[in-house]
Amino acid sequence: MTSRMCESVLVTGSNRGIGLELVRHMVESLSSPLQIFAGCRDPNGPRAQELQKLAQKHQDVVTVVQLDTNSLASIAEAAKLVEAKLNGRGLNLIINNAGVNIPGSLAETGQREMVDVFTTNVVGPMLVAKNFHPLLCKAAAQFPHQTSMSSNRSAVINVSTLLSSITRCPENFSFSPMYPYRVSKAALNMLSRCLAEDLKKDGILVMSLHPGWVQTEMGGPEAPLTTAESIRGMMKVITSLTEKDSGTLLDWEGKNIPW
Repeated sequence: MTSRMCESVLVTGSNRGIGLELVRHMVESLSSPLQIFAGCRDPNGPRAQELQKLAQKHQDVVTVVQLDTNSLASIAEAAKLVEAKLNGRGLNLIINNAGVNIPGSLAETGQREMVDVFTTNVVGPMLVAKNFHPLLCKAAAQFPHQTSMSSNRSAVINVSTLLSSITRCPENFSFSPMYPYRVSKAALNMLSRCLAEDLKKDGILVMSLHPGWVQTEMGGPEAPLTTAESIRGMMKVITSLTEKDSGTLLDWEGKNIPW
């Protein structure tokens, strides 16, 4: 019998790209979670049609949640809705996938670009983790005899990038400067590291995950990975995470990326 990856998961930014494919992969998996909460900024908008079709097809599993990670009020309301749907149980897994990229050289990058991208890519995931923390704690507490951390118990996965690596910057900066994106994702890694230290007392695993350069709207058609290849790798990594992986940055193949 195939074991379930976890009972409940929240995916932010799930209306397109990697987020949508994560939801699709999980719902079509033999080990699909009992409840998948698909966070989306505008659930009734044209960019959410594919997600709504998927949710309608799997309405017993997928709940589309209005979730704008740039809005504290939206995050707080989403947390209330998810809590009500869980009916007394905790939330096992958050995949903070929502993010933006404004390609920009130094000449093209100003205050607005830096602040806007930082708000979405760093502040948003922090506020999501903060507001859903009680539900993550409740999930961890449902395993009273389990002291080890895992994504099946309680975890936060922050979707990061190889371009966040300060060590690897010299080898890839010339063809993708992307100041706002690089700097914000490096900060996201520090957020993961801080949360990993802060939440380990609660039994909550936190880490950053690089999905690879993927053929999405953000990644572009020249990317070497299809969404299916990336998602298969990501899910294999997520489901195999242990305590030693908390606070790390891994890629979709499970390889460590230096800070």
